[in-house]
Amino acid sequence: MIQLAETKAPATAPRTGTWLSAFAAQEPGLPGRHLPWLVESRKSAIVDFAEMGFPTTAHEDWRATSVAPIVETAFRPAPAPAAGAVTAAAIADSVYEGVEAARLVFVDGHYAPALSHRAALPAGVRIGTLGELLAADPRALESQLGRIASPRAHAFVALNTAFFRDGAFVHLPARTVVERPIHVLYVATGAGEPTVAHPRALFLADRESKAVLVETFVGLGSGVYLTNAVSELVVGENAHIEHLKIQRESLGAFHVATLSTRQAQNCSFTSHSIALGGSLVRNDLNTLVDGPGITTTLNGVYRVFGTQHLDNHTSIDHAKAHSVSRELYKGILEGKAKAVFNGKIIVRKDAQQTDAHQANKNLLLSDEAIIDTKPQLEIFANDVKCKHGATIGHISPDAVFYLRTRGLPEADARRLVIHAFLLEILREISGPALRERQARWLYALLGGEPEAAIEIG
Repeated sequence: MIQLAETKAPATAPRTGTWLSAFAAQEPGLPGRHLPWLVESRKSAIVDFAEMGFPTTAHEDWRATSVAPIVETAFRPAPAPAAGAVTAAAIADSVYEGVEAARLVFVDGHYAPALSHRAALPAGVRIGTLGELLAADPRALESQLGRIASPRAHAFVALNTAFFRDGAFVHLPARTVVERPIHVLYVATGAGEPTVAHPRALFLADRESKAVLVETFVGLGSGVYLTNAVSELVVGENAHIEHLKIQRESLGAFHVATLSTRQAQNCSFTSHSIALGGSLVRNDLNTLVDGPGITTTLNGVYRVFGTQHLDNHTSIDHAKAHSVSRELYKGILEGKAKAVFNGKIIVRKDAQQTDAHQANKNLLLSDEAIIDTKPQLEIFANDVKCKHGATIGHISPDAVFYLRTRGLPEADARRLVIHAFLLEILREISGPALRERQARWLYALLGGEPEAAIEIG
C-alpha cells in the first residue's frame, strides 16, 4: 500500500502540499472507494504529483507558459449545482438540437440528467457516465481507464487521475456506425469563490466502427474556476473516428486539458481543436500511431485577444511503418494576447515509409500580440517523407483593398479576410450543422453578425 506520508513534495513546487491535504480530505468520498484497483490508481497518481510538483518555466515543455496563476489560487471542489440552476435555455447555443445522436451534460463536473438525452443508438453502443459504471459495472473500466493518459505525463493529469468524480463513457462495438455526433458538454457556472472540476472521458471505438465525438467546454459566469480535463480515446483496427473539441470557457477561467489516443492498424483518426475562451489555457494532444496503414489528421483553430494566454502542445508518435499524418493549426492573435504552439512528430526506428506534414500559421492583428511557435520533427528512421514549418504575418493590405473596391467597409473587409484564413480548417469538420456553428461563433468573436459568416457547407 502506498503511504502518502512518506512522500515529500519538491521544494520547487509551491502549494503542492495544499493539493496533498485536499486529497487526504476528499479521498474517502471519491467514487469507487470499494474498488481496490481504483483506490490504488488514485493514490499512485497523487504520489506522482507530489514527486513532480507543478511545472515551471524551467521545464522545456512549459517554458513559455507559467501556471503560477493556477498554483497561487485556492480552489475548492465544485459543488453539485442546485436543481434547475442551469436551464436548457442557458446552454441552447452550445447544443445541436435535432443533430446529436446523444448528449451527456455535466455541470461543474456533475452529471445533469435533465439536460442530457440518450436517443436510440445502434445495437450495442454503450453511452453513460463513469460514475454509473463505477457503481454498476466497474469491470468495463478497469482494463482501460488511465492506460493511455499516464499520470506521469504532467502534474495536471496526475491531479485529474487522483480527484476525478465523473465523466463520459462511450463504447462503440465492432462494425458499428453512428450517423450523428455523440456530444459531451461540460458546463461551468463560474459563480462564487474559485472552484475546480476534474472531468474525465473514456472513448472506446472497436474495429471497423465509425462515429463523430464532440466535447464542448463552456462557461456561463465570469468568476474564476479551473477545468482540469482528461480524455482517453482508443481507436480500433479499421475504425474511423473524428473528434471535435470546442473550448469556449469564460474569460476568468483556467483550462488545462489532455487528450490521449492510441490508434490500431488501418484506422483513421481526425481531431479538430477550436479554442476561443479562457484566461490561461493549455491543451495537450498526444496520439500513438501503433500500427501500419494509419491516417492521422490534427486540425486546430485558436483565437485570443486582450491578455489571454493559450498553449497548444501536440505529439504524433509514429511507432509503426506505412502511416500518414497531417497537422495544421491556425491562430488569430490581437491585443496583448500570447499563444504557444509546440507540435512534435516522432518517427520511430521501425516506422519506415512514414509520410508526415506539420504546419502552424498565425495572423497577428496587433503589435503587442505574441506567438511562440515550435514545430518539431524527431526522426529515427531513414525512409520517410516529412516536413514542417511555421508562418507569422499580418493581414494582406492587397486583400483588404480588393474587398473595399467591391463596396465593403474596411472593418468588414478585414473581418472577411481573417475569417477566410480559418475556413481551410473549418471545412474539414464533418456535417454542415457542426461546421456552420463554429463559423458563426468565430465570425461573431471577430465583431461581425453571425448570420453574415461565409457559407462553408
